[in-house]
Parts: sequence; C-alpha cells; structure tokens
Amino acid sequence: MPQLGYGVFQVPNDETEAAVSAALEAGYRSIDTASIYGNEEGVGRALAASGLARDELFVTTKLWNSDHADAVAAYDASLERLGLDHVDLYLIHWPAPANDRYLDAWAGLEKLYADDRVRAIGVSNFLPEQLRRITDLGGTVPAVNQVELHPALQQRDVIAADDAHGIVTEAWSPLAQGAVLADPAITAIAERLGRTPAQVVLRWHLQQGRVVIPKSVTPSRIAVNLDVFGFELTDGDLAAIDGLERDGRTGPHPAEFNG
Repeated sequence: MPQLGYGVFQVPNDETEAAVSAALEAGYRSIDTASIYGNEEGVGRALAASGLARDELFVTTKLWNSDHADAVAAYDASLERLGLDHVDLYLIHWPAPANDRYLDAWAGLEKLYADDRVRAIGVSNFLPEQLRRITDLGGTVPAVNQVELHPALQQRDVIAADDAHGIVTEAWSPLAQGAVLADPAITAIAERLGRTPAQVVLRWHLQQGRVVIPKSVTPSRIAVNLDVFGFELTDGDLAAIDGLERDGRTGPHPAEFNG
C-alpha cells in the first residue's frame, strides 16, 4: 500500500472522475473512496480511463453502517459501481456501536478475505476497545485502522493500540481540512524549508510511519501534496508539531459524519 494516497471524501460524483484523473496524472497510485461517499462510479470511470494496469493501482473502499449484516452483498455492489473485480483494501467504515453489528461485519470481511476476493481488510474510526473485540476473536487482525488524525487531533491512544497489534494507522483529514496550516509553528518550519505548510504536515505524518490520504480538487495542490519525499523534518520540527494538540493552539478539528 502506498504511504501517500488520494482521498475523495466530500467530492461530488460528477467531479470525481476529473479529480481522480488529475491525481493519477500527478503520480498517485492509491485511491480511497467509500460507498457512502456516493462517488465510487466517478472513481471507477477515472481508473478505467487512466490506461494504468490494475496491478499498478491500490483501491480502498468501505462498508457503510447499514450494511453490517451483509458485507458480502455490499462489497459486490461497490465492485459494480467501481467497475472492478476486487479492491485492495476493504474497511468497516464505522463501528456504529449503537447497532453493535460490527463483529458480524468483520465476519463478512473475513469471508471475502478467505475467498481471495480482496487483498486486505481493515477498519476505520475504531477505538481501542472496539479493536480489542475484533482481535480477541483470534482470527484475522485488521491490516489498517483509518482514523481522523492531524496536529489538532493526534489520537495517541488509538495509535498505541494499533501498534500493539501490528495494525497500520491511516490518517483521514490529515491536514484538518486546512485548519492547522496557519499555525505559527507549522508556517515557520515551512518557511525555513521552502515548503508549503501542507507539505510539512504530510511529512510529519509520513516520518512517523502513518499512511495519509489528503484530498484536494485543485490539480496544482494535488501535485504539491505528493511532492513530500525530497526533504526531512528534524526531531525538533516533529516535536513542535507533536506539541500543538497539547498547547491548544490549533483550534477545533473537523469531524466526518457518523450516521
């Protein structure tokens, strides 16, 4: 799985093909969508039009809360919308604990994995206690836990739980929808390095081993967000960004919907 991918949360379906095409042209090879986003068709059109071989691409989609009881059927519907015969990573989008069906959903994902219909399975927005219920089953350990994570919301307890089980932490909203990019600590690092604040924040994630899926529909920003492998943050830079959540200077964080 590429460490840096492209996410399409909140991109309208009729704009998704152009946005994903721009990302693929810029060099992204990992695309993250979800059934609830309503734009799997647009992703599929862009993938088909790209001319890229399927094994050059890494595609993620997600199971919505109302489909926990029949994950296999929901997966088939996602494949039809995407125009693919498999995805590389299939995630339970939310645990939806009020419904308490996520263990049923996990059983469905395990069946897909056992039948070689998906390359990897994982979860999204799972807290440590919810992860524990899955790992205590003694079956497949989630490959990924995708959570909201950025300098204003650093999810240290989730990262520790993921690390304890060998689960990769993936950050959605890694830039806090731009809310942290004007922070003086981040802008000072960016000015010193001749980089954008977004590049600095993405580099902060990458150097700590996280997968990130920034989103933009502007081709120039899509390209700039990918150009984060030619520089390094110092230990002092990392510590300065690590400290932003604790000193409260980053303000409130945005929240994805949880229906």
